[in-house]
Amino acid sequence: MISQHKDQRVGIFIDIQNLYHSSKNLFSSRVNYKELINNITAGRKLIRAIGYVVKTETSFGESSFFEALGQAGIQLRVKDIQINPDGSKKADWDIGMAIDAISTGGLDVVVLVTGDGDFIPAVHYLKWGLGRSVEVAGFSRTTSGKLKESADYFHPIEEFPKILLNKKPTARRTRKSPPKSL
Repeated sequence: MISQHKDQRVGIFIDIQNLYHSSKNLFSSRVNYKELINNITAGRKLIRAIGYVVKTETSFGESSFFEALGQAGIQLRVKDIQINPDGSKKADWDIGMAIDAISTGGLDVVVLVTGDGDFIPAVHYLKWGLGRSVEVAGFSRTTSGKLKESADYFHPIEEFPKILLNKKPTARRTRKSPPKSL
């Protein structure tokens, strides 16, 4: 266990797309972001929580989701999805998230909430270049092993209480067929 104390100033940087897809694919659930922040801060001083999201072209239900993130205390960085001439789509916040984590001052601890191993160079710079403690939070099965190793501490978020909000299965009504007459 990493040394945590109540006077540590914590910044949390959340790869929303990564968490959304991992929770959906692994657990058929959604993430309770308020509980995520509470468990990560663990009584320490939260300075800033930033979530990185991508608006899709349909944006069905996005505004209420984005609003819920804001109500959980997460400041959003929003980017439109990029559609390339060949029809492929790109939705990437990695560089923006890394730059924010590096450039946000006044932090003792940086928490990257992602499973993406592309953040390893940022973790090394935060630790060795800036002298910050770096924690990673993610789902154990989808977080890069090298990213876990490079951080000072790994939070397996599937172990946080009340972190997963199970989707309620839609009830299907079935009508009984009338009995066949003989």
